[in-house]
Amino acid sequence: MESPGIRMSEPVTAAMAGTSGSDGPAGMPHALTLAPIANPTLLALDSTGNACSAAVWRDGALAAHRLAEMTRGHGERLLPMVADVMKAASLDMAALDAIAVTIGPGSFTGLRIGLAAARGLGLALARPVVGITAFLAVAASLPAALRERREILVAIDTKRDDVFLQRFDPALRALAPARLMTVSEAIAGLPPGPLLLAGDGVALLAPSLPHDRDIATAPGSGLIEAALFAGLVARLVACGGGGAPEGPLLMPDPFYLRAPDVKLPGGLPAGPPPS
Repeated sequence: MESPGIRMSEPVTAAMAGTSGSDGPAGMPHALTLAPIANPTLLALDSTGNACSAAVWRDGALAAHRLAEMTRGHGERLLPMVADVMKAASLDMAALDAIAVTIGPGSFTGLRIGLAAARGLGLALARPVVGITAFLAVAASLPAALRERREILVAIDTKRDDVFLQRFDPALRALAPARLMTVSEAIAGLPPGPLLLAGDGVALLAPSLPHDRDIATAPGSGLIEAALFAGLVARLVACGGGGAPEGPLLMPDPFYLRAPDVKLPGGLPAGPPPS
């Protein structure tokens, strides 16, 4: 069932979403057609990596946020964290206009926890649920002054010997499809010109970065924080996602760049059924 005020559109193109041109294990993300919501009050959630976070955006500003670094236990922390930020913002759940959630790529279990929580809240409240890729969530956390005149390369740690990669321009427009690469492939394929590296996968690339290049790294841990992408999603919701350089709003469906190792109970594959 589709959430009120939205409908599923065609699968977005690689240029629109910045995702791989092939269908991949979970297929292409689908764009949302969303009626614009002026000045939305929005709840943002993330549990795709080594952190769990929630944030409330209201009246054009961050009203409350919580972040806990963790490698497991997201399921026990996320909903209490939601209750905590709503209380800190002095809001009832019914005051929300929309819910945003990261759709991956990331940890299979953590990704599913966040999506299940967001979808459940959206269904209970009859509010639209919108997705944002982990790549754009990281890029959105970068201050405009840091992004100026630099191409952005977001690197997400896969917890293996490779990284998920996505390129953006300073306006957060995707420049190329998302990729899964080894560290050596990523270093060999670095785009020319001034670069800004961001994400928790930067630590894997750092020892091999060339010293004769203008390459800056974003400060901090590179972990995704709901507080840092809530404002971007609120702006996209306010305009219905249309015409924004960051691309369209996305359906809250899992986005993988490779098949998960995990199987669901009963031996079912982790990805969605074939269309």
